[in-house]
Parts: sequence; structure tokens; C-alpha cells
Amino acid sequence: MNILFVGDVVGQRSAEHLVKSLPQIKRRYEIGFTVVNGENSADGNGITPFSANILLESADVITTGNHCFRRREMNELYEESSVIIRPANFGDTVGRGYTIFDMGRTRIAVVNLIGMAYMESCDNPFGWADRILGEIDTPNIIVDFHAEATSEKKAMGYYLAGRVSAVIGTHTHVQTADEQIIDGHTGYITDVGYTGVSDSVLGIDKNVIIARLTTYYPQKHTYPEGDIMINAAVISIDEKNGKCTGIQRLYIV
Repeated sequence: MNILFVGDVVGQRSAEHLVKSLPQIKRRYEIGFTVVNGENSADGNGITPFSANILLESADVITTGNHCFRRREMNELYEESSVIIRPANFGDTVGRGYTIFDMGRTRIAVVNLIGMAYMESCDNPFGWADRILGEIDTPNIIVDFHAEATSEKKAMGYYLAGRVSAVIGTHTHVQTADEQIIDGHTGYITDVGYTGVSDSVLGIDKNVIIARLTTYYPQKHTYPEGDIMINAAVISIDEKNGKCTGIQRLYIV
């Protein structure tokens, strides 16, 4: 099976563009299951029920990250939905940190974790990974590790090697060129990148970010016009044992 994992979607226009583009991408790469990180999919940061519903037109599961609770209107949806998840190691709060998607012939688990370095206060993601893997009864497991530090992401890849199908890094919005299969089992990439306007700073108007960095005054984030790129990865797995047999990063403009 080929699984598509789409990097952080930035803004509503990017979400709408992604949904229009996904049918062709799915056909070209023979995708059977799609995961999208949607934590920045709402205009003004975060994720809302409206932006989540846009993504669910084409995504099977939505993962999030450090902005998952920025919009309080999401709380009810986190409780109700089985396919919109937040980082598990935020502990005992609304929502769930992983989901198991039943496709009939097979089941796929998607786990959401967040890193400790340079991020919000959270529980240890390594301990939470062990705890969650003890509860999952399918070998097909995709982990979204939403983290800042590349070393922490790499460590998680090795820590989960042989136990999950793939560890996909998100959060930094910069696609890395280190896709690999660790120990012949676990697909890995440090960061899958983002989906948003390419002529920008991580999806935000470049002039806004430059102004903030040169004047030190707060700036309102705005989204630029221009071509939208899609950063993603295609993860091929053997459904019988969960092994990753191939990982390919995508950079589509």
C-alpha cells in the first residue's frame, strides 16, 4: 500500500488548493491512504472546524501539533472525531493522540507526538510512544513527530525503528533530503515540509517576517498570493508486517 503524508498546510487557500490537487496526486502515486498535518490550516493560525472539514474532503486522518489548541472551537471536534488527532504527549486533555483506521482488508494506526526541545511544555514523547505501541494491535503504524530539533527527530526515528512503519517529521516547514528506511523496516524523514505559497517565509508573507525581524515590533501574520507548493512523502508499506518498502519525498509546485 502507498500512503501519502502531506506536510503542514498553511492557511485556508492552501487547504483548498491541496484538496483540488489530491485526486491527481493519488492517481499518479496509487495512494490508498492519506494523512495531512492540518495544524496551521486556518487563516490566522491553528486549525478550525471549517478548515478541518475542507481537508477531510480528501484526507483520511488529520494530525496537528503545537497550535492544536489555539482555537477553542476545536475542542468539541477533537472529542467527537476519531480521525482528527493531537499530540498524545500533551497528556490528559481533550481529544486523542492516535487513531486506528479500519480499511476492511487492513488497519492503519496514525500516532501524533510532539517534541520537547524548544517547544511547549509536554510529557516525554519517547515514553508515550512506548505506551501507545503497547495498545496498538496492527503492524501498520505511521508516526507524525512534530518537533523543532533535528536531533530529537532523528533519535525518535532510531528509537522506533523496527516497531513502526514510518516516523515522519513535521513542524519546521522545510523539507529535508534525508528520507531513508531505518533497519530495513521504518521509513523516516526529518521534516516532510509544508503546503503553502512558495514565495514566502514558511507560508507567511515574507515582508511581514522581515519587518518583525528588523524592527522588533509585533506583526500580524498575513498570507501572500502566489503559487502554492505541496510538500509530502509517499510511504510504501507491506500491509502484512508493517515494513516500509519505499519512501519518496514530493515537492510539487
